[in-house]
Amino acid sequence: MTETGTGLSPGSGVENADIARISDLLRGWTGMTFGPNKTYYIERRLVDRIRRTGSPDARAYFTRLLTDAEERQQLINAVTINETYFFREEHQFAALANTILPELARTRIPGDRIRIWSMPCATGEEAYSIAIWLLEFWPLVDAYNIEIVGSDIDTAALAAAREGDYGERAVARMPEELRAAYFERDDRHYRLIADLRESVHFAYANLIDASSMAAQGQFDVILCRNLLIYFDEAGRQVAADNLHGALRRGGYLCLGHSESMTRIDDRFNLVRLDDAIVYRRS
Repeated sequence: MTETGTGLSPGSGVENADIARISDLLRGWTGMTFGPNKTYYIERRLVDRIRRTGSPDARAYFTRLLTDAEERQQLINAVTINETYFFREEHQFAALANTILPELARTRIPGDRIRIWSMPCATGEEAYSIAIWLLEFWPLVDAYNIEIVGSDIDTAALAAAREGDYGERAVARMPEELRAAYFERDDRHYRLIADLRESVHFAYANLIDASSMAAQGQFDVILCRNLLIYFDEAGRQVAADNLHGALRRGGYLCLGHSESMTRIDDRFNLVRLDDAIVYRRS
């Protein structure tokens, strides 16, 4: 129930100015924008963090945010959206196994390293999906040193990704034989087998922070799906520049189905594959 005209809950102690200020801070820290339609979403999380920290009001909480890096991270974790599941938009995984990796392999010799980056990886479903898909559908997977890295700005999500524990909904789109092969099942609880958990490395990275991006090195393939839709134009420009720097020459970038790099950065060439539309660093 919200207060008519303000979009804020009665008695929350949070004002429109507080929502605007926290939204500006979050945009600066993460690149994500939160418009008027997200007022109640941000308010709920802000009020929760104020209460959890014992701050007397929003002003005191803002003061704490500017000096307490741990609380800043807790707020970022609270507002991050982690909506994902195994084999989401699997046509891009098919493109990876059918076209992208075979193309990259032509310039390598067996044993060479090929690096794949999933960001944002949320709780790990995408990164682990890549590993499973390649094991199942790319015959040369064992001939190369495939390194899969998953990154996110949500440290709680990264911790969950390392654990590899999932519910029924996360694995609902996977064939039953793959669930049986790669998960240990306990009632409606699924835990990835140890070999698969150990095959993916998870690390913190912020798409609009050049230093945290550069810390992961360069990659042959980056999947950055359904993140740029949360950025404004300025944020997309920064993100595109950092993605360009993170890709090796000739490397591939996979975006979400509603996202496009064409109007953001002309250093990426659109490539139409049989299974998907992707972008390649020129």
